[in-house]
Amino acid sequence: MLAVDLKNGEVITMTKDLTKGSPMKLIISFAVPLLFGFLFQQFYNLVDTMIVGRFLGVDDLAAVGSTGSINFLVIGFCMGVCNGFAIPVSHKFGAGDYVGMRKYVANCAWLGLAFSVIMTVVTAILCRDILVWMKTPANIIDGAHNYIFIIFIGIPTVFLYNIVAGVIRATGDSKTPVVFLVLSSIINIVLDLYFIISLHMGVAGAAWATVISQGVSGVACLVYMVKKFEILRIHREEWKVDGHMMMVLCGMGVPMGLQYSITAIGGMMVQSSLNILGSYAVAAFTAGSKIDNIFTQAFVAIGTTMSTYSAQNVGARKLDRVRQGFRCADVIGCAYAVVVGFVLFFVGKSFSYLFISDNAEAVIPMVDTYLRCVGMFMIPLYVVNCYRNGFQGMGYGLLPMLSGVAELIGRGVMAVVAADARSYTMACMASPFAWIVATVLLIVLYFYVMKDMKRKLCLQ
Repeated sequence: MLAVDLKNGEVITMTKDLTKGSPMKLIISFAVPLLFGFLFQQFYNLVDTMIVGRFLGVDDLAAVGSTGSINFLVIGFCMGVCNGFAIPVSHKFGAGDYVGMRKYVANCAWLGLAFSVIMTVVTAILCRDILVWMKTPANIIDGAHNYIFIIFIGIPTVFLYNIVAGVIRATGDSKTPVVFLVLSSIINIVLDLYFIISLHMGVAGAAWATVISQGVSGVACLVYMVKKFEILRIHREEWKVDGHMMMVLCGMGVPMGLQYSITAIGGMMVQSSLNILGSYAVAAFTAGSKIDNIFTQAFVAIGTTMSTYSAQNVGARKLDRVRQGFRCADVIGCAYAVVVGFVLFFVGKSFSYLFISDNAEAVIPMVDTYLRCVGMFMIPLYVVNCYRNGFQGMGYGLLPMLSGVAELIGRGVMAVVAADARSYTMACMASPFAWIVATVLLIVLYFYVMKDMKRKLCLQ
């Protein structure tokens, strides 16, 4: 769908209607730019880890890694809320109601401002207490606090970028947000090198690099959207606060954010069990997670794609296309899961030499253990990403959150067992076990959701 400037006929931007055409082609064409962006971001994360690990050492690498679960708890909540806010926007776009769509975008902005202020203040105050509660080792807790405190100060930049990017994706454009994601990653790498190597700022330098680059990309993405996306240019009267729309947005955004946070709580339990095992275990788990994340970004891309795809098609009342979309995603996702599982299991540890410089003989075998554990369970991870996001795109906020609760239970049980047994292998199995539990629930929910949506749309 072309958005055209009626004054001079200039094409302002390209949006994509996902309610027409081959589901397989649409899913691939939407997911590929997302995958490129996510991979580039993970490349940055890898470079960031390499810089911290090689120039600051294992303790600082462990300090950053020990904040992973609390980072995901808070930042994941922010991103989940923003992604949830975009779903009603997708529904209106799919239905062709562009005035209603812009009103939702305006209310997204108001809610994003409120959420960002509140969360910044609360998390900045509580972050050290949380690290203590998580039993962060004494030799890395100061570094961990220095890093995560700065990350929390930058929460408004997280909301800015993710709300704008989510709104643009809601119109079917997955390419534009990727451009600014790549911009952010490049700036991040440059600032990492400058702050850590040149200015000797330690882990605080890595954190400031993240916040600054996120802010630059968010502002740039916003300016570009306002100037180039005619369909998203909000008129003065559309900026009015609408209580009903805010309730709808919160009804989607908050459960989606909580779903991320619930998953993160399980991660915090695993992190606590790792902290008991010492900094080598934390560093190995951190390195393994970085490698794992690179290869599994395709699942994230498919999940994000299915959220927008299902949202637009529900808005257009095309439930059959939603079913077709899930079937196409299954073919793509399961095939990729088999390939990536093989790679992680047999050769994944080779990548750890990129950023482990000292004590490699102790840390790298532990990295291999982690990658072998997760590599065997890539199909459940695909299902969790695809179906959870797909259901959320269809307008179900609470039901997908149940899979997050299932993950929490599964991950929590394994974390307790790992802590009691002081077993690194059991800690590594916590996430795979959680994926399996969540997958079983999501498969059951699929049949319920399709039946219920058919009733809601009054389809025969």
